[in-house]
Formats: sequence, C-alpha cells, structure tokens
Amino acid sequence: MTIPVFYSISDDFTPYAAVSLNSLVKFSDPAKDYTVVFLHQGLSADHRAALAAYSRSNVHIEFHEMSEDQLAPIQNRKENFLRAEFFTLSIFYRLFIPDLFPQYDKLVYIDSDTVLNADIAGLYEQDLNGKLIGACRDGSIQYVKPLQVYIKDVLGLPNDSYINSGMLVMDAKQLREKKFLDKFFYLLGKYHFNSIAPDQDYINEICSGQIQYLDPRWDAMPNEVDPEMPDPCMIHYNLFYKPWHFEHTKYERYFWGSAKETVFYNELKQELAAFSDADRQKEMGKMDFMVARVKDMLADPNNWLHVKQSETVTL
Repeated sequence: MTIPVFYSISDDFTPYAAVSLNSLVKFSDPAKDYTVVFLHQGLSADHRAALAAYSRSNVHIEFHEMSEDQLAPIQNRKENFLRAEFFTLSIFYRLFIPDLFPQYDKLVYIDSDTVLNADIAGLYEQDLNGKLIGACRDGSIQYVKPLQVYIKDVLGLPNDSYINSGMLVMDAKQLREKKFLDKFFYLLGKYHFNSIAPDQDYINEICSGQIQYLDPRWDAMPNEVDPEMPDPCMIHYNLFYKPWHFEHTKYERYFWGSAKETVFYNELKQELAAFSDADRQKEMGKMDFMVARVKDMLADPNNWLHVKQSETVTL
C-alpha cells in the first residue's frame, strides 16, 4: 500500500515546492511507501527533473498535466480571483483529484508553500470518522473581523466551521460516490459566486457538515497574534507570510532549514534580498483589497447566503 500525496503547482512555484518536498522526504518512514504527484500545467523539464531528484526507493515522484478541456469551465473572471487581484487555475486542481485518480480511496493534498516537520503518514492515517474530508480550521482569518463577517454573512457558514484548503485529507471514494466534482461545476455554472477564496469556499460549502476537524498542528500558519505552536507537524505559509519575501516570519526556521538542503537555496535567498519594502507594502495591501471586497459581497443579492435563503440549493 502506498500513501498518496498531491501538490498543485505552477512552474514559478517550483522552488517552494522543492522545499516542501525535501521536508516530506526527510520525515518519511523508510518502512512505508509514498507516492507524490504534482498536478501542473506546463511544468518545465528542468523543474520536473529537480523535483524528480527527490525520488527514493520508497518515495515515488509523479507528474500529471491538467488538460485545457478539464479546466475549460473555470475561466479567468472576477468571481474566481484568489484573495487578491491575481488569478491562477492551479488553485482549482485539488478539486479534480478524486476523479482523476480512482485507484485511491483516500489521499492527502498539501499546498506548495508548506514545510513538513513530521511524517506525512501521520496525516494520511487520521481517522475521518466517515466524513468527506479532514482539515484544519483556517487560522489565517480568525483575527480579521471583516473576513469573519464574510464567512457568516456572505458564505452563510458558522465561523468556527470554516477550513483552510491548503491541507486536505480526502475520502476520495466517498467524494466520487457523492459526485463532489459535479456539484462544484453545477454551483460554478449556475451561480458564478463571487468569492475571496473560490476553491476553498466551494469545498467548505459542498462539504459542510461532513468535515473532520484535525489537530491544528497539521496546518500551523504564521499570523501577527498567536505565539508559535510548539512542535508543529506542518507549517503553511499562507496568505502573505512568506519567508522568501519577509524576514522574521513566524516558523521561518523550518522553511530555511529545509531550503538549505535544496538546489534552490541561493535563488530563494536572492528573492528575499530583492524583495523591496515597496514590494512588501504592496503584498500586505492585498489584505485591504480582500477586506474591501467584503462590503460589495454583503450587498450582492446573489451571494451564497442570499441564494441559500431565497431558494433550495441542492448540494
């Protein structure tokens, strides 16, 4: 039996993915078998080779290119923008995994901006108690009041139920049986909901009430309020807290400790050095952009909550 782990990646994210993959391999159990799959579009041959170099006798690295036909219904439109003014199709790849890989009944997905500090087998082996997914509550928004308003009054979900989709343990068999992907395309095509985190919001909506909440140490996120968790199992440099852009980021020692062991270390240090104060101001300004969008969404008669209140949405 193999432990399947998936990443979604764009070519420019390869250095960060390599840091994550290096940590995954470092903490893997020699007695267990792992298959790591990178979902991508147009990953360069050099970057494939750099990631494939982490293969071991018990760690198998694979690549799956997403087709244009699969992604055709997802367009570069305002309601699909992720958290700020930019858009990338790669955020949606994770939604396709159960259907694309029917050989797996259970699997793990993690974002590329992560670092493992424990064997990912411990995550895969979490008991989902019959739920569709296992995930952690989103620790990046709990102190941002407008985003709490967004979850409650735009999405129509309890604040304490909202999960981050950067780490998912999927009951892939159940997700296929319950036609998760069909429900996503139905909602996307019929309502075109404007969202701050589109893939994440759809996952929260479709899986609402069917989520197994996991130990937050599996999705530890830097923020400006909480102290660091002792012994995090996985660190997720979510939102704007990227150690390759900001010095003194919480949990940065885990990132740079793994980065030093990759061929991308010098490139990453150069990226940090080249990232100016103006760049950092612009990056942090994306939070203001997110917050500003909430006001418009609250008034939108076709937001998630208003639609759910005005008609029966079959999920």
